[in-house]
Amino acid sequence: MSKVIVHIDLNAFFVRAEEIKEPSLENKPVAIGKEGRGGIVSTCSYEARKFGVHSGMPMFQAKQLCPNLIVLPGDYRFYRALSRTFFAFMRNYTPLVEIASVDECYADFTEVIKGKKDVESYFRRLQSDLFAKTGLKCSIGVGPNKFLAKMGSDYKKPLGLTIIRKKDVSTILYPLSLDKLYGVGKRTLPKLQAMGISTIGELAKRLFEDDSETLKVLGKFSITLTEWLKGNGDDEIIVEEFDPKSIGHSTTLKNDTNDFEDIKPIYRELCNEIAYQAKKEKKMGHTVQIVIKESDGNFTTHNKSVTLDRPINDANLIYKYATNLYEKYFLGITVRLVGVTLQNLISQKEAVIQMSLFNYEEHESENKTKLLINEINRGLDKPLLMRASDVKKEKKK
Repeated sequence: MSKVIVHIDLNAFFVRAEEIKEPSLENKPVAIGKEGRGGIVSTCSYEARKFGVHSGMPMFQAKQLCPNLIVLPGDYRFYRALSRTFFAFMRNYTPLVEIASVDECYADFTEVIKGKKDVESYFRRLQSDLFAKTGLKCSIGVGPNKFLAKMGSDYKKPLGLTIIRKKDVSTILYPLSLDKLYGVGKRTLPKLQAMGISTIGELAKRLFEDDSETLKVLGKFSITLTEWLKGNGDDEIIVEEFDPKSIGHSTTLKNDTNDFEDIKPIYRELCNEIAYQAKKEKKMGHTVQIVIKESDGNFTTHNKSVTLDRPINDANLIYKYATNLYEKYFLGITVRLVGVTLQNLISQKEAVIQMSLFNYEEHESENKTKLLINEINRGLDKPLLMRASDVKKEKKK
């Protein structure tokens, strides 16, 4: 029996969060991002999208298209708090929840909906319940695997609900334009379009026929994509267990990028949030780890970390070590997701004891050096040896 996998995607999440704080923004063209020629639209309201504004667009261009556009810098700490509220809400329905990004998740409802006669009405109630309790709006996709669930949530927005069974793939997905296909990135899309492939169905036909040109463009991803377009796919929900020894945050980028200057501000925000949470919980950590997910079709994930002699919870230090790791290992890689984790946490009291011990060991080492120098000087006619630090002190005097 097939599983019932659900993908829940919050509609224009950042903008909706701002509307919750300030209801007068509702039904107005709003964009989240920085003002000025260097600013980029992170996300925007559906009213702004009617003017042609979209994520990744330069802000000056967005304001040309929509002169009345309201630009907000973004309150990312509030967004993350609201995101945690969303995931907690979902876990009230099922414990099998997999976080995909700050505003979306997958969930296994196989056992939950057993015996339910009207599945569509059930998920409509979930939508209205989410709105009533949190003020958030979402689109929902339901299918036997993650791919079909994801395609279902993207099918109708905002407040959409689409159920895609395996038998529905050819009627629902195949007529869609190729740019609607999850997993086909900005670099691959124009190559396929240049080959005369304009719809998902046309791509499916080429893949099922083992067209050599198509297989060459897609590479190994063609194997996964072929299965997806047959209605097959991964149906395992990965539930992250709570780890009291770490505090971490990650975010899926609105637009894939290999520009380190675009990634730095994201790391800054993540590190600020981690430091804030660590200090709130009176924790410090010995290890800084970063994670990236490549935009390579297979979404390959990499982790790198550095372990420190002394524990930290300072945002600037966490940021320093995180960006150093990125510069060392991942420059030039096009990424879809970035994350930071402060690991091997200890209480601040324990950290003070450790650092006191560390300083004591340094002091002890200094004393041993003094003893050795004194012992050597005693064997000389006059004392000739001094520690470098003592020489500096003498010069100052």
